[in-house]
Amino acid sequence: MEEESLEYDVVIVGGGPAGLATAIRLRQLAANSGTELSVCLLEKGSEIGAHTLSGAIFETRALDELLPDWRSMGAPLDTPVSKDDFYFFTGPKGSMRIPHIFVPASMHNQGNYVASLGDLCRWLGQQAEILGVDIFSGFAATDILLDDNEIVRGVRTGEMGRDARGDLKNSHEPGINLFAKQTVFAEGSRGHLGRQLIERFGLDANSDAQHYALGLKEVWEVLPNKHHVGRVLHGAGWPLKGRTSGGSFLYHAGESQVVVGLIVDLSYSNPYISPFEEFQRFKHHPLIKSTLEGGKRLSYGARSITKGGMNSLPKQTVPGGLIVGCNGGTLNFAKIKGTHTAMRSGMIAAETIFEAFKSNIIKGEELKKFSDRFKNSWLYRELYQSRNFGPALHKFGLMGGALFNFFEQSILRGRALITLHDRQQDHDMLQPASEFSPIDYPAPDGILSFDRLSSVFVSNTNHTEDQPCHLTLKDASLPIVKNHDIYAGPESRYCPAAVYEFITEGETVRLQINSQNCIHCKTCDIKDPSQNIVWVPPEGGGGPNYQGM
Repeated sequence: MEEESLEYDVVIVGGGPAGLATAIRLRQLAANSGTELSVCLLEKGSEIGAHTLSGAIFETRALDELLPDWRSMGAPLDTPVSKDDFYFFTGPKGSMRIPHIFVPASMHNQGNYVASLGDLCRWLGQQAEILGVDIFSGFAATDILLDDNEIVRGVRTGEMGRDARGDLKNSHEPGINLFAKQTVFAEGSRGHLGRQLIERFGLDANSDAQHYALGLKEVWEVLPNKHHVGRVLHGAGWPLKGRTSGGSFLYHAGESQVVVGLIVDLSYSNPYISPFEEFQRFKHHPLIKSTLEGGKRLSYGARSITKGGMNSLPKQTVPGGLIVGCNGGTLNFAKIKGTHTAMRSGMIAAETIFEAFKSNIIKGEELKKFSDRFKNSWLYRELYQSRNFGPALHKFGLMGGALFNFFEQSILRGRALITLHDRQQDHDMLQPASEFSPIDYPAPDGILSFDRLSSVFVSNTNHTEDQPCHLTLKDASLPIVKNHDIYAGPESRYCPAAVYEFITEGETVRLQINSQNCIHCKTCDIKDPSQNIVWVPPEGGGGPNYQGM
């Protein structure tokens, strides 16, 4: 079968907040000026929102600019923050509340909303379609279309209907070439194509190493007397300790639901750490248990978080294309928020593209004016003011970093005269297992804590059977001779979905990859110490089908 080709003025890869904001703003500008502008958006999930996961406390600043009437338009934002607490967890039973005055100003949440980012993206998708955006869900963009001059001409979607050996099945369908005058890459954290662009064009040559965390989240229905609409709790400390940094959260949403989660920075050095098991332990802390006890877990998910901030932000333009949102790393780690910044990034891209379109210079051009618009925006100022937040925690530890960040964010309001740097890659931080002792994690009780397979089940994860494995290895021997023998097989622990399993057969050990369990968090692509695992998109529509996440 021959490949089909379609042409658009703009193709957007990714149906998260950055991609949807780009699409909506483009169509708004076209409608306001009476200009014809065709826009296509590709989403690899089965529907908009299926792969979207965030805490989330939502700041409306970008939405106020994009759709000022969002309240009357029915946006799913109806739970304003009513109480905002920060706790330091001293151990498995102890905690202390930090007075509001000593919490960095960037972490105050008055005026924000407890939200489901998946539901918000579904609503934004509806607004985009009303404005005339063509949305193709269930289509994964697998390749960048480059011409002989290294100009991005669009993307190709993945073919469907190959078996695990790569042979054609009766259901085979070739990919589709989507050609565009400009292509916007808005894939979210550690995007497959965004990563290729950064490497191919050296876009990070003048940036610090990018840094990531793994965010794990569950949605619970709790007893009515334990539910306090709009209450927000953030935490630091236990169960993470030493140089393993991160944080925790418990948000009270609507309808007797709470969301609980743990964020583990992927710069940790102990290969025996399991972020998933640390999360399960966290829920047994009396402060958290008192809310969850008697309730029911509804859903589970996990996703990498791009948290390097301003210092790690790569160049975001190439000939014929732009990288926006968390694909580049626009999250404000000082606020633990990235939705409003991702949306603003997409809106800046849309305004730059439309200006070029009006001047007839759009096809294949590198839109360098994006950088000027970006530097003149509140997004740049916000990221610049928080540039030291993550490096301070990495350099000075939890207590030292917290003191530095309180002084810089609350006293100086982000106007420090120095810039801290953290140039070591997260995967390089892992140390040999011989330097540590195995961690004895408690067995799940099936009430507050659970195993990974039952958790994957409530994430509604599904992949087409008998397809090529999308978790590829550059060298099939490295998982044994390096990862297993030196680091005790860390992929069997850092994966939150039981994808990687070391099987002992007599005197030999082999790695089994249970790719059907993959929830597309990208942790393996990031933390693998040999950088041997490369995540590529499976057949479109595969993966989790999150609801209310």
